[in-house]
Amino acid sequence: LILGGTSFLGPHQIAYALDRGHQITTFTRGKTQPTIYKPLFDQVEALLGNREDDLEALKGRSWDAVIDNSGYRTHWTQATAELLKDTVETYVYTSTVSVYYPYYKGNLVETMELNMKIPETFADDDEKLNYEYGVMKATSEVEVLKSFSKYRSIIVRPTFMTGPADRTNRFIYWPTKLAEGGKVIVPGKRLDPVQYIDVRDAAEWMIRLIENKNHGVYNAVGPASEMTSTAFVYGAHAAFNTAVDFVHIDDDSFLEKHDFNFQAPWIRETEKYYGIARASNKLSVENGLTYRPLAVTMRDVHDWWYSDAVSDERKKAFLEDPNELHNRQSELIKGWGAYKNE
Repeated sequence: LILGGTSFLGPHQIAYALDRGHQITTFTRGKTQPTIYKPLFDQVEALLGNREDDLEALKGRSWDAVIDNSGYRTHWTQATAELLKDTVETYVYTSTVSVYYPYYKGNLVETMELNMKIPETFADDDEKLNYEYGVMKATSEVEVLKSFSKYRSIIVRPTFMTGPADRTNRFIYWPTKLAEGGKVIVPGKRLDPVQYIDVRDAAEWMIRLIENKNHGVYNAVGPASEMTSTAFVYGAHAAFNTAVDFVHIDDDSFLEKHDFNFQAPWIRETEKYYGIARASNKLSVENGLTYRPLAVTMRDVHDWWYSDAVSDERKKAFLEDPNELHNRQSELIKGWGAYKNE
């Protein structure tokens, strides 16, 4: 049973699970239609309901495992976990590395104590959202453990995911710009660490965790070894046979002044974001997490983006968005040149 299943992570889980002989049921509101693997959904039992107030379709049914991809409210997770605890063997909760926010420390390991309380005041709206999301996911993890215990639970904490069917545009600059060639901005200090994971690596590993009954808490982060932002861009460019001119903008003051703090997987390093790209994947690798080459991910994202799976409206909106890096690039590069010559 997959709670959700039609958006980003779910279709990849379904494709892999069906290929391995599993039977799949989804539980959704029926509002989001898959954009990839569409024919496979003819093999999937689709239950309709609403996690806020309509779980009727789940009652009186049993499954070997449930994957909770849509646990966006603590009481949603509490209700489904409690409802299914006697009819489902394993509860898999898709959490996030945001449970570690604020990321004051490096080497984020799964046994760290999590923040379970939202502060009364915030520095800005972004901080408020980060706290609310992280605490919601952390308290949802607690609800899973209450109903299923650590012996029947699998909690997966992904970092930034990318891959075909990504519902965000946060990675699209790289495959589109690198395939085009020309000037490409590389933000941050050359040794700034980055972490990301191909959604398919996360999805397939989660199915194997269920098959192998590897209960526990895991960081779903990659790549396999430490990577800098510079190495990421060069690795991503390996997918394309284009001539590029990398423009390294590595002055923190300039980046802050121009509100250039994020271009996934890179985040400008500040006190509260020090550890966001320093999560440990040791336990996950020991329990079967594997990784595609970065160039494969970039090529596949590129091909997906330019396919019919992405609407013309979405492509147009991305191309015309003044906040996206490709539309700020000329201004930033010009300003950077002037800044260096001051």
